[in-house]
Amino acid sequence: MSTSESPAEAAPDRGVPAVELTGITKRFPGVVANSDVNLTVARGEVHALCGENGAGKSTLMKILYGMQQPDEGSIAINGEPVKLRNPQDAIKAGIGMVHQHFMLADNLTVGENVFLGAENLHGIGRAARARLAKLAERTGLRAAPDTLLEELGVADRQRVEIVKVLYRGAKIIILDEPTAVLVPQEVDALFDTVRAMQAEDYTFLFISHKLDEVRAIADTVTVIRRGTTVGTADPKTITSRQLAEMMVGSELPSPETRESTVTDRDVLRLKDIRLSVEGSERNILDDISLTVHAGEVLGIAGVEGNGQTELVETIMGMRKATGGTIELVEHDGVAHDLTKLGTLARREAGIGYIAEDRTRHSLLLTQPLWTNRILGYQSRKPVSNGQLLDIAAVREDTRRIVEEYDVRTPGIDVPAAALSGGNQQKLIVGRELSGEPVLLVASHPTRGVDVGAQALIWEQIRQARADGLAVVLVSADLDELIGLSDTIRVMLRGRLVSSADPATVTPQELGSAMTGAGAEESEKDTDAEGGATE
Repeated sequence: MSTSESPAEAAPDRGVPAVELTGITKRFPGVVANSDVNLTVARGEVHALCGENGAGKSTLMKILYGMQQPDEGSIAINGEPVKLRNPQDAIKAGIGMVHQHFMLADNLTVGENVFLGAENLHGIGRAARARLAKLAERTGLRAAPDTLLEELGVADRQRVEIVKVLYRGAKIIILDEPTAVLVPQEVDALFDTVRAMQAEDYTFLFISHKLDEVRAIADTVTVIRRGTTVGTADPKTITSRQLAEMMVGSELPSPETRESTVTDRDVLRLKDIRLSVEGSERNILDDISLTVHAGEVLGIAGVEGNGQTELVETIMGMRKATGGTIELVEHDGVAHDLTKLGTLARREAGIGYIAEDRTRHSLLLTQPLWTNRILGYQSRKPVSNGQLLDIAAVREDTRRIVEEYDVRTPGIDVPAAALSGGNQQKLIVGRELSGEPVLLVASHPTRGVDVGAQALIWEQIRQARADGLAVVLVSADLDELIGLSDTIRVMLRGRLVSSADPATVTPQELGSAMTGAGAEESEKDTDAEGGATE
């Protein structure tokens, strides 16, 4: 073994499974998360794990990564029984996990993010940088070690996460929803990396709700339903529809919206909105102008980091525009200038808000569901009765949301953290569509939710749109964006650079526009034509 390899990189017997989970059971108060789960992953394969939110996938992966311990069952890695009491034990066993929400520090460099906590492996000097360079080449990471992480796009951040787990000696890599924030071209690049590493005997556990992608990359698919394994399938012979039926017992939903409900009544008007960076001449948002009408879903497409988050937060008053105006037109036609108002005043004017990060901006995880119903509505009925909160009405309305939006929970007194991601999201959507809003700002409304919850959220947005709601939709799921939107605007480097017709545009064409490739090609064509005529 070379000095640059960790003990976990020693080659195991090829015929022995890389991972073998047998009879895994995990109970929490009032719920069995995993019940007699069995999973065998061959060495060097990409093994996909599919299931609804709350099916037990995340719990199972947390057990494999040492974040939780099973109540029953056993784990073997490369044929050797192991006890994984914490992530450090899992890392020593050669297991790495790339989380859906990256575990990286924006204010540190690429190298510092990789080396932090692993200084005892190769130090922080020449040997460490040589190891980093070798892994960067292997994964396609082109960013220099001294580059600040905040300067990287989402695809390169993900590569840093992968390099980080490889640096610690991982040969078995858990990828949790790895394509959730990538455009099609970036997904292709990720899959190329995975296949290249597969050829070097790396093993992948791939967790995803995107069944077409599962079928494209996986060698084997295991489906979990209600905490237990229901079957294993060959992705080359099973259809996405059949996989969906295994997962949820129903057909794969489609976001497609067929009939137009767009009216000529303005609801949201943004004119020349600018947002500058303090101490810099660069604008995060640069002269953004748009109008959203009643009954219209306006989709905003863009690679993460191009201003979509800042646009949403400026509309909601979480950031103050440094130029331009924001107007909201109520049902009665009265226009309100929101430009200088705070977030609560904007919500009181009739804006519902589905935040891109539900755990940071939409929920109090330790509080019961009925308390979460109050958030953003503390000054309005049914939450408020004059100057006091009406707790009885809040509890009653929370029960209504739970029933109407199929929020699967033992009751309204359980903390929000006890719900799966999909059920948390359904609670949020139910809350934000209550109170007859005139505008819904929806940022990644189905990120990380299963096909069943996805279908319900899509249907609720479609129904509200048909009832005259105006919607600003930001999504990294291009099928969702194309399927739900009446109009699509593409954002690049803080500007709205083009429009697309959802009826004709393909995800690939939209992806090209989002990365600027379409504009570059147009410039090349123009240059070529100019050269030909000279």
